[in-house]
Amino acid sequence: MGTDSTGDTNVVRIANCSGFYGDRLSAAKEMVDGGPIDVLTGDYLAELTMSILYAKKAKDPNGGFVGTFLKQVKEVLGDCIKKDIKIVTNAGGLNPKAMAEAIEGIAKELGVNAKVAWIDGDDLLPRLGDLKDLGEGLVNIDTGLALADGGKKPVTANAYLGAWGIKEALDQGADIVVAPRVTDAAVVIGPAAWKFNWKRDDYDALAGALAAGHIIECGTQATGGNYSFFKEVPTFSKIGFPIAEIEADGSFTVTKHPGTGGLVSTGTVTAQLLYEIGAPAYMNPDVIGHFDTMTIEDQGNDRVRVSGTRGSSPSPTHKVCINTFGGFKTTNDILLTGLDIEAKAKVLSDALFELVGGRESFESVREQLIRSDHTDPNTNEEAQASLRITVKSQDQAKVGRLYSAKNVELALANIPGYTGRPGGASGSPFMVHWPALVDSKHIMETVHVGGQATEVQPTNQLGLEDIYYQKVPIDVPPAPGGDTVRIPFGRLYGTRSGDKGGNANLGVWAKTDEAYSFLYEFLTVEKLKELLPDTAEFEVERFEMANIKSLNFYIHGLLGEGVAASTRVDGQAKSLGEYMRAKYIDVPEILAKGIEA
Repeated sequence: MGTDSTGDTNVVRIANCSGFYGDRLSAAKEMVDGGPIDVLTGDYLAELTMSILYAKKAKDPNGGFVGTFLKQVKEVLGDCIKKDIKIVTNAGGLNPKAMAEAIEGIAKELGVNAKVAWIDGDDLLPRLGDLKDLGEGLVNIDTGLALADGGKKPVTANAYLGAWGIKEALDQGADIVVAPRVTDAAVVIGPAAWKFNWKRDDYDALAGALAAGHIIECGTQATGGNYSFFKEVPTFSKIGFPIAEIEADGSFTVTKHPGTGGLVSTGTVTAQLLYEIGAPAYMNPDVIGHFDTMTIEDQGNDRVRVSGTRGSSPSPTHKVCINTFGGFKTTNDILLTGLDIEAKAKVLSDALFELVGGRESFESVREQLIRSDHTDPNTNEEAQASLRITVKSQDQAKVGRLYSAKNVELALANIPGYTGRPGGASGSPFMVHWPALVDSKHIMETVHVGGQATEVQPTNQLGLEDIYYQKVPIDVPPAPGGDTVRIPFGRLYGTRSGDKGGNANLGVWAKTDEAYSFLYEFLTVEKLKELLPDTAEFEVERFEMANIKSLNFYIHGLLGEGVAASTRVDGQAKSLGEYMRAKYIDVPEILAKGIEA
């Protein structure tokens, strides 16, 4: 097993078939049928997904896993067994045992002999009281508030497990490994560690696999999807999912099956490396991967090789994804048209809150005036702005049907041109994301294979020597000077943005050394806040990765209490990068030559 497109047996070809819960169902079969692979993986568990699975499990105790994955299993299980393709997924969610049992039922139905393993140990919810007694405050890493002082009921609490339970399951001959809340990259690190029998302290190799896992975890975002320079992508028809061909030292090549749409290039790989990260020292319970040490080389023909990623000992803690019950909320969007938009917004919102008891009667009120209107418009739609009002309360009645009815009452009694937009359900419950850390001594994975249970300790509990790689700084040459020209930021630079709980990241990369030199000097935190005024009130950190001609900005608190509770139109910050690319800046003429205005 383990052959790449050249027939090399010293690689393990790990394919991804899902970047999120709801991704293309046919992708699993496409990856199995489209060419040689050794491992089929899928990532289904965003932070928001855990709250969705909680709602499913609350309705059905046998639920709580990603049911759509079972449809994919039915399509590919027989072929995977014939071709000796392992399946590793985190679709087990909040109930990996039930999912494993469902897969065993599918195998029996298909007449396929498949060994199914499942992993647990991530669920800390039943242990929260004991952990508190042991001194674990589960302090919110964004706010500094202890969980017990947060005033909200936890409904899920799952530690991000690592890759060694997956390796143990594969070592025991599992054909399918169903994981719970593991880190996104664990489904790649585990199979690579199994293939090459890496040791716990093979940190450089593990860091390479971590980078590979991070790149392919979001599916087609590595193969042209959500790519800033989308005009470079030959076709988005039948876009191929990514494959990481990992070598024994952790170096790897990102590619896709031949004949599929999309693009694998230095740009698409760099973009995904920048997705949802903070500091270049990327934390993981198995290894710290230093993304500012790697080298990216475009080999052409949709093949990009990444090498040289250095690794360090993991931190002494595990991250925990906690969801607390936040209360109830309602969002209304009212279209405002024509002249005097700001005055109309004030008249309407003041009238609404007079009808519902005042702004002070709600736990939270967020009013956003979104100025999408044009001067001297050519269409009705170009004359429209939007007033978005979100109210939150612990009392569902306050934000329920009566509140929405009072909004509707204003339709003929307030501003001219009142037009409402269909919104979500009134008084919908929402969850608040609570990221925390727990001492790893409280974490123990258990691998279940063939009726046997095997415990797997975290690496940081094994008494290994601490190793920390110190990066050698890279000198950045002075930026080019001379006359300048005004162009959109995005004509010169690519971006990739996303959510990290209540925070957002905005990665920016350059295509040339000269463009990076200018970016390095130009795009300070202060300049970022000037270009994006709606970030000005937030703490912003800047991180530099000269090795991949990139900067990363981490914007604390932009998304409030997480995706499920966010009041922003784009609660996941997916569009933040493209917003940045639309801003006009003055750049040296030499950098703008040949660039579309």
